[in-house]
Amino acid sequence: MTYDVKKLFAKSDLVPAIVQDASTMDVLMLAYMNEESLNKTLETGYTWFYSRSREQLWQKGETSGNVQRVLSVVADCDDDALLVTVEQTGVACHTGNWSCFFAAPIGDAD
Repeated sequence: MTYDVKKLFAKSDLVPAIVQDASTMDVLMLAYMNEESLNKTLETGYTWFYSRSREQLWQKGETSGNVQRVLSVVADCDDDALLVTVEQTGVACHTGNWSCFFAAPIGDAD
């Protein structure tokens, strides 16, 4: 059975894409996909996103070489977000950190 990609974009032109490393299960980053970037991701096997600030598509690692080979793409139960499982080459964050989630926690969780 083929998933209907158009369902993802019924509510919005952009869908949040949570990127997770397959070997460590670390959450690497959050970016946004539009229908074109999702289709390019599925066609090429590497992540493509939509930049809200530049208003254009971009391929992860295009200039840095820190590419993400896609192992799976799964939509959440409400078709509101994507979980993209990847094999990460190099670091995921433009700051040079492995993950974009490296800052100190905000507040206490107790």
